[in-house]
Amino acid sequence: MRYSLEQLQMFALVVETGSFSAAARRLGKTQSTVSMAIANLEIDLGVMLFDRTSRTPTLTEAGRKLLNEAASVLERCLELEAHADSLSEAIEPSLTLAIEVPYTALTAPLAEFAEHFPYVDLDIRHPMHGDVSELMLAGEAVLGVAFSQPGYPRELGFAQLGKLILAHVAHRDHPLAQQAIVRFTDLHSARYLVFRAHQRKLPSSEYLEATRCWQAESYLALLEMTRSGLGWSTLPRRLIERELASDELVELQLEAYPHTDWLVGVDLLWCKTQPLGKAARWLKERLTRHKVYELDRNGHPTTL
Repeated sequence: MRYSLEQLQMFALVVETGSFSAAARRLGKTQSTVSMAIANLEIDLGVMLFDRTSRTPTLTEAGRKLLNEAASVLERCLELEAHADSLSEAIEPSLTLAIEVPYTALTAPLAEFAEHFPYVDLDIRHPMHGDVSELMLAGEAVLGVAFSQPGYPRELGFAQLGKLILAHVAHRDHPLAQQAIVRFTDLHSARYLVFRAHQRKLPSSEYLEATRCWQAESYLALLEMTRSGLGWSTLPRRLIERELASDELVELQLEAYPHTDWLVGVDLLWCKTQPLGKAARWLKERLTRHKVYELDRNGHPTTL
C-alpha cells in the first residue's frame, strides 16, 4: 500500500477543519508536517486533492470523490478497533456519563444498569462548559445523551433515542406571558435567557435571536432566572412540569407555530476511538433500545 492511514486521517481532518493549520492544531503537529503528508498522499494517489490557489484549500473534483472513499476506509478501521476492544471481558469499576436532557427520561435504563452492575459507580456530568460532544472528544465521558445537533465530529457515533419538547416560557408576570399570541418580533425585543451550549446550534434556533441575551451554563440556572422574571427562555418541558402546572411559568404561544410543539431529537453519543468496557457496552446497548418520549399538546407521544 503506497499511502498510510495517518495520511488519510490528515486528509479527512483538513476537510473537516477547513485548513492545514487547523488540522495540525487538532493533531498536535506542525503545519508543515500535515502539508507534507497531504502532498505525499497526492503523489501516491496520482491526483491533486486540494486547490491551493486561494488562502483556504478547497477540494478538487478528484478530492471530493476520494474523500468518501477515505472516510469509508477510516470508518472500517474504527469498527475493527472497536470489535477488538469488545473482546475484553473486564468490568470497569466506574463509568462517566455526560447527560444534558432531564434525567427523568433515563431513569428506567439506569435502574436496570444498577441491578446488572451493582458495584460499578456512575459519575453523571452535566456539560457546564460546552456541549456533550466536546466532553466526549476530550475523553471525559464514555457515553453521552444530548439534544440532537447537526454535524457531529467524525470520531463520534450516535443513535437517536427519541424526541422531547422544548418550550418557550416566561414568568406569569412577564409582559410576554400577558400576550395570547407572541410574534418573533416580540421575542426579539425582550431579554432572552439561553443555554450557552445550544445557542444557534439547535434546529430552528435561528428564529429565536434577541437584541438582549443572557447566557447560562445549565438549565437549572435558566429556570431560576426565568422564575425571577429576568426574561423568557427555552427549557425542556419535562424539567418544568410543576412550574407549568402551578401557572408560575406560562408557555408562550408563538404566532408562527400555533398548533405544534418544538420537538428536538435526543441522541446517544459515543466515541468510536475510545474502547468500551463490558459495563459501558451493556449500557450503550440498553440505551439504544430505550425510547425517550413525552406527550405533546394533543396527547400524542413524541416518539412512535
